[in-house]
Amino acid sequence: MAGLTAMEKKLAEYKCNTNEAIQLKLVRFPEDLEDENTTFNPEYSHQVFGDDEVAFGYKGLKILLYYIAGNLSTLFRIEYTSKVNEKFDCVEADDVESKIREIIPPGFCTNTDDFVSLLEKEVNFKPFGMLLHTYSIHNEEAGEDITYQIYKADMTCPGFREYHERLQTFLMWFIETASFIDVDDERWNYFLVFEKYNKDGATLFATVGYMTVYNYYVYPDKTRPRVSQMLILPPFQGEGHGAQLLETVHRYYMSSPTVLDITAEDPSENYVKLRDFVLVKLCQDLLCFSPVKLMQGFSQEMVTEAQQKLKINKQHTRRVYEILRLRATNMGDAEQSRSYRLDVKRRLIGPYKKKQRELAKMRRCLRPEEMTNQLNQIDLNLQREQLEETFQQLVSDYRRVLERLAQA
Repeated sequence: MAGLTAMEKKLAEYKCNTNEAIQLKLVRFPEDLEDENTTFNPEYSHQVFGDDEVAFGYKGLKILLYYIAGNLSTLFRIEYTSKVNEKFDCVEADDVESKIREIIPPGFCTNTDDFVSLLEKEVNFKPFGMLLHTYSIHNEEAGEDITYQIYKADMTCPGFREYHERLQTFLMWFIETASFIDVDDERWNYFLVFEKYNKDGATLFATVGYMTVYNYYVYPDKTRPRVSQMLILPPFQGEGHGAQLLETVHRYYMSSPTVLDITAEDPSENYVKLRDFVLVKLCQDLLCFSPVKLMQGFSQEMVTEAQQKLKINKQHTRRVYEILRLRATNMGDAEQSRSYRLDVKRRLIGPYKKKQRELAKMRRCLRPEEMTNQLNQIDLNLQREQLEETFQQLVSDYRRVLERLAQA
């Protein structure tokens, strides 16, 4: 047993956390290759290396995935200080290279000299598709305004298919349930964010992030664009690019008479907060959301105007209403505060009332002992506590949206 334990300890030394082993870079200058400050790591690697996010068989494992900042040409190399060998009976190292090759397209570099040669040609790279929006963000470190541009592209743009194959690899590291899309389906739209920067007197472009949107058909003659994937690359997160991208996409579809409304596929909590901010920003100047009308309650006028002018569906319009009504409400006034709380809770109580209706049906068909079991699962006091907790969390989220709106 002692020998087995010793072997287990020995083998444990050859396990590497793949979130730490994978080192990503967006390279603009040759010196970035040696600059640790330009390195970032994945949030997830389970889709490539399994739920444990571990690679076995190596000490000091480094999986280098470096991308040229604009066209994302890739350097892929594996480094390690030690690897298990035939001395370990019946044990083999994981085939890390094959796992990575499954998600990155062919044509990558394996040595630094070839990669630097490609970097010198980066001046020829230009964004794909049609320019939709240009904006600037002040960079404190650089002491200047940085210019960004958002483009709409599709697979007919020369070189875009290959570029997208490289871009989508980032999804595996930063979206928990990511999957690659069928790019041969023409109903996909692609929206790309680029930063403009100077290098040796020339203007170059660096990839910042992107969004994919699928255009669903709605009978008889409408479409419902659904946001599928959205990613701002880690070096650019927290700077406001997500809001710029989402608002630009909304404005693009708003101009189309065939678009019914815009939705999202399995939105994350962070995406919902971002969408709240963008939609409130778009809606706040509509007449139907004036303070007087907000205090009169949620109305069909709000639903109709938001849908027709901004392509926002009823569910999202209701959230916009609640956020803007919070801004118009003096929560220090007992009557206004109570009115707001009851208005929001009337919406939140929907699922609980559904349970009560189901309970009424059960009373008619369940035996007494079965009914007792069901009643034990539906504690009304607990429901009230959960309802209040949900309300307070919602108000907290809404306040953050309003704080961000005030700073915009």
